[in-house]
Amino acid sequence: MTVIGFLHTAEVHVATFRELFAELAPPGLDDLHLVDESLLADARRTGSAPGLAGRLKELVAAGADLIVCTCSTIGADAEAMSGEVAVLRLDRPMAEAAVAAGDRIAVVATVESTMEPTLALLRETAGRPVTLIPSPCYTAWRHFEAGDLGAYDEEIAAHVRAVAADADVFVLAQASMAGAAALLPGLTVLSSPRAAVAEAVKRGGKEGPRHGHRSPSSLPPE
Repeated sequence: MTVIGFLHTAEVHVATFRELFAELAPPGLDDLHLVDESLLADARRTGSAPGLAGRLKELVAAGADLIVCTCSTIGADAEAMSGEVAVLRLDRPMAEAAVAAGDRIAVVATVESTMEPTLALLRETAGRPVTLIPSPCYTAWRHFEAGDLGAYDEEIAAHVRAVAADADVFVLAQASMAGAAALLPGLTVLSSPRAAVAEAVKRGGKEGPRHGHRSPSSLPPE
């Protein structure tokens, strides 16, 4: 049984990614989830997440054959720590789709620490001249922190509508923003969770297991 591990920085993401995994994964793949909110908090405060390597090692020890880091702020660092087990940053499949979709790409983020890593990934992925447009929507984050996901999605969607003429494609930089895409018909709006799970499932099916069977589970934060 191949196990795909997910490293989250918010508990709310566990249900989202479990549902996507259940929908997209064929028999023979299991999922494993670990949540550590301090990783994002540390990265926002200091620019680094010293606990990241340890959390990735926990997932490997628990049986993960491939790991998806679902936090865009620390995704590049997590991906760089790939070793015996590969780490997929959540936003890489989305970035590949974005550069294929248009030349003017707006990056919408609700957390400041996510903006530059996403822009850097798009520059790396493009392989050609593209116009990258930072489009911060930082005031929406208060709704996420308060647990009001409806208001969060609405503020993001209103922001995108207000700048709709500025870009060919809009990238929603964080997993938490995916719900806003459904509120924006008629625009090319890309979010990361589904594309990342689809890519992880594809890779997991090819690479096969390193470990014996483990049942789907969630590891508690320390």
